[in-house]
Amino acid sequence: MAPARSTGCLSGALCRQLLLTLSILTFACDACKTVTLHVPSKLDAEKFIGRVNLKECFKSANLIHSSDPDFQILEDGSVYTTNAILLSSEKRTFTILLSNTENQEEKTIPVLLEHQTKILKQRHSQEKVLRRAKRRWAPIPCSVPENSLGPFPLFLQQLVAFATTPDGYTPEYPLTLVIRIEDENDNYPIFTETTYTFKVSENCRVGTTVGQVCATDRDEPDTLHTRLRYSIIEQLPASPTLFFMHPTTGVITTTSSQLDRELMDKYQLKIKVQDMDGQYFGLHTTSNCVINIEDANDHLPTFTRSSYVASVEENRIDVEILRIAVEDKDLINTANWRANFTILKGNENGNFKIVTDPKTNEGILCVIKPLNYEEKQQMTLQIGVVNEAPYVGSARSAMNTATVTVNVENQDEGPECSPAVQTIRIKENSPVRTKVNGYKAYDPETSSSSDIRYKKLSDPEGWVTVDENSGSIVILRSLDREAETIRNGIYNITILASDKDGRTCTGTLGIVLEDVNDNGPFIPQSRVIICKSTMSSAEIVAVDPDEPIHGPPFDFTLDGVSDSDVFRMWRLTKINDTAARLSYQNDPQFGQYTVPVRVTDRLGQSRITQLDVVLCDCITVNDCDIRASPIGGNGGVILGTWAILAILLGIALLFCILFTLVCGATGTAKKPKVFPDDLAQQNLIVSNTEAPGDDKVYSTNGFTTHTMGGSAQGICGTMGSGVKNGGQETIEMVKGGHQTLESCQGAGHHHTLESCRGGGQHTLDSCRGGQIETDHCKYTCSEWYSYTQPRLGEKVRLCNQDDSHAHAQDYVLTYKYEGRGSAAGSVGCCSERQEEDGLEFLDHLEPKFRTLAETCMKR
Repeated sequence: MAPARSTGCLSGALCRQLLLTLSILTFACDACKTVTLHVPSKLDAEKFIGRVNLKECFKSANLIHSSDPDFQILEDGSVYTTNAILLSSEKRTFTILLSNTENQEEKTIPVLLEHQTKILKQRHSQEKVLRRAKRRWAPIPCSVPENSLGPFPLFLQQLVAFATTPDGYTPEYPLTLVIRIEDENDNYPIFTETTYTFKVSENCRVGTTVGQVCATDRDEPDTLHTRLRYSIIEQLPASPTLFFMHPTTGVITTTSSQLDRELMDKYQLKIKVQDMDGQYFGLHTTSNCVINIEDANDHLPTFTRSSYVASVEENRIDVEILRIAVEDKDLINTANWRANFTILKGNENGNFKIVTDPKTNEGILCVIKPLNYEEKQQMTLQIGVVNEAPYVGSARSAMNTATVTVNVENQDEGPECSPAVQTIRIKENSPVRTKVNGYKAYDPETSSSSDIRYKKLSDPEGWVTVDENSGSIVILRSLDREAETIRNGIYNITILASDKDGRTCTGTLGIVLEDVNDNGPFIPQSRVIICKSTMSSAEIVAVDPDEPIHGPPFDFTLDGVSDSDVFRMWRLTKINDTAARLSYQNDPQFGQYTVPVRVTDRLGQSRITQLDVVLCDCITVNDCDIRASPIGGNGGVILGTWAILAILLGIALLFCILFTLVCGATGTAKKPKVFPDDLAQQNLIVSNTEAPGDDKVYSTNGFTTHTMGGSAQGICGTMGSGVKNGGQETIEMVKGGHQTLESCQGAGHHHTLESCRGGGQHTLDSCRGGQIETDHCKYTCSEWYSYTQPRLGEKVRLCNQDDSHAHAQDYVLTYKYEGRGSAAGSVGCCSERQEEDGLEFLDHLEPKFRTLAETCMKR
């Protein structure tokens, strides 16, 4: 019974202990899963013994406490000893209390510390069970803290060995054992640089970033071992405190806006970095940081004196008269220190200039324009000074000023030509030897013009002479306001004035020529072109060299004293005061005409301008200028390129025909000649094409005649005589089987050939108009008829036969004699109209062929 009671007592005690623990946990808060940590029996102070996953139990906890003061719990769940501990029993427990002060929520984590000897016993018992078990098992993961002190060899875990049969058979696979090395905070954080150097501008705002430092830690990342905190340990100079370092980022910022480079241009900081989130037991290192203060333009340059005095001789230029020193506390040889000087007042005439000496920073005052003692003996200047860089200080005015008094010293300088340009007024066409006042110079010392001599330096036209003593001028030649050397009615001459000591000055005398109405208006445009196709008139403009008071309005009239046809062909119409319109009338011919136009100004002064007026067959004036050239004589014809070419070709053809006829007449007496087979193709035809024609064979048998007492040979038969008309020659060739020589008129002579008749009558119409230089033919009518009739008949019969001697469809038909010619003319395909009205098609040609048409037809 005793053992039974003993057992019951033990069970009762255990139950009471469990109930007490449960009641405590229930009363305190909700408990999380118990965490077991395996530790050695002896623990040193500040020793890491393990890590608890706090987030798994309570994510929003902001307060962490330990129920056992011998242990400390960090934010990441690391468990450290605060004192040296010797575990007397195999187990020791304590509780981690997690709480949230905002919502008053709390949770606990029980922690069980087990001695490693118990673990070995448990593992040994497990191995015994495994020996009996036939199932495969996996070894329990184990861990070991780094830098462990032993005892060594340090037992971690015991396994069943890997066994095989004698023949090499094994029933199991090798097992993997994972051993985790628990990190220990055994590495110090290290700064990336031994000395950091930063710079910041003086007077910067509070919170201005100066720079950032950085450190590294080789311990396990994302643990307290590598959670670093930065801080400033010391500042030199220590007061006042001007900088702050962010504990987690290492960024250094300013805490004051009173950084002044002129007081202190450099600060030194001693900085520290510590792991374990900066807790006192964390490892730490230090480094140095140098902060240079950059200069800002917060100080104005100031003059060392408020006023200065300088002196200079009159008429001196490019001379230094004063150096002005300034003081500036900013950094030397920078834009914040270099000075810029300005003359604020007293230099309205531009006599002075002030520049900065780059070495001494002084202002150098110079005279760049001569001073005149007689005008002003003393001048006062106000000088201002600023820096090159903009001012950023707090002063009310950004410029310091000083006063400079400049005394002008007198100097004997000789005569003075003032003003440099003087003018006098003279009427043009004034009588020669007229004397008027001239240029006047004076002595500035005496303000007098006595003892000054004058000399003429330049007189472009040689119109005047200068009196040596008085400077008066005398007219030598008639003055003309319209001369080329006159500009705006002013004639300039240069005068040299000198005193008894030989000192000189130079001035200009402008002679203003008052206008006299001595010029008539005229038309500058001497040539006028009128395109008849597009224009009926042209505008002419007149000008008058005289002043406007002697100028327009102008009166335009035609001057027909020398040519009465001017009024018949031309008409003037006034457009405005200076222009008129010249129009042609009565349809004048193309050509060049001379039209005299008289233009009269408002006071009756007039002038005649001979205008060359060109009537041109053109569309634009430029077209006429390019392809037309005047022909001599009033009313002459302007020939185009094609007209001239046609005349030249006609003359060449005429000479070829004459040469052929002469050669043919020479051989008629030797043997009878018959007309060639292609006589029908000898006829000259009217053609409007420039394309090459067919090859022709000409026969001149029996057609050569001689003029009486003439110097050349004429042609009776198929060619009319040459006609002369105003320098032109018109040659007309007619074709067809009907040929009669009729009405060749000229110079009162009239020749008619009426008795030449035959079965087939042929007509020859001579050229029209002009004087005919011809005579009767050498042969009589009967001789002519008896000679030509058989030959013409034979030729007509053979005309247009093919190889089989068959006539073509357009063969020339014979016809009976109908008297003295037929009003209907010739019949058949070979007949053409040769009447005078057959040239009316020339009236419908394009403008480029009108000149040729007028040349070839009688107007």
